[in-house]
Amino acid sequence: MSMDVHITLTDSDLARFVEAMKARKTPPDAGDMTTTVAEVRKVLNETKLSELPEFIATRLKSVETMLAMLEDKGFGLPEENRANVLTALSYFVTADDEIPDSLPIIGFLDDAIIIELCTRDLAPEIEAYNEFHQWRETEARRRGEDASKLALTRVEWAEACRMQILERMHRQRRDSYSDRSRAPMLFRVH
Repeated sequence: MSMDVHITLTDSDLARFVEAMKARKTPPDAGDMTTTVAEVRKVLNETKLSELPEFIATRLKSVETMLAMLEDKGFGLPEENRANVLTALSYFVTADDEIPDSLPIIGFLDDAIIIELCTRDLAPEIEAYNEFHQWRETEARRRGEDASKLALTRVEWAEACRMQILERMHRQRRDSYSDRSRAPMLFRVH
């Protein structure tokens, strides 16, 4: 038998979670990032052995994306976003947070809420990372290379996107010339 439980968190409720996250641990410096990432991977591996509520399990999948964004040198996550991700991940690995992780079923509820807040704040970056990752995979296949060894950067991806947009504009213009009713008026020669 399943049961739906709905919880509405107000802005002030969410603000309390954010304050709790900030109070727990300051964002790690670059040297400490490796330790935080290792701790996060350890906790993720431990949670794979547990049956977690879907709300929590879904949010934990977002942690994998955040880790990938952090570690991907080609993507070059901006420093402010890197600090936000590291702060959220630091909270995630703190065992004695607002709801102790050792509590069955709900132990990771506060962590899931923090991760959800972080992914909402970083939604454009996460979307961009997913597009960058897909582009790099496609480019590696096109070149016949291993994507993990292909050193493509965010700047190269942005340039490739710019070129695609320009090509689409030129193609649309060429296609529009084939329809005489839409022939250019300004550049028509008599």
